[in-house]
Amino acid sequence: MAGLEIFGQDIGPTGTCRHYHSAVDVVALLCGECQQYFACYRCHDVMRHHAFQPVSKKVGRPVLCGACHKTLTYAEYKNDACPFCGAAFNPNCVLHQDRYFHD
Repeated sequence: MAGLEIFGQDIGPTGTCRHYHSAVDVVALLCGECQQYFACYRCHDVMRHHAFQPVSKKVGRPVLCGACHKTLTYAEYKNDACPFCGAAFNPNCVLHQDRYFHD
């Protein structure tokens, strides 16, 4: 894991949180402001004194797989499963990807 931590409320062993806790809610996303990985923007906004800021899709590794703790590029994340461990990602995340990423 090399010191990377998933922040959030009621974090489970695969990075799930109080707000998103299904078997496919296993990614943590990088906040552009504080540069920490959070289970979701809602957890972030409760735990920090600033709103979650999206990062560029071109940023090196803005996604952290909660199942294997490897960091992923945006392109790797968009393949719907972790390229390292095969953990499936929630397909409904596309509905709010603008909260996490910008061009």
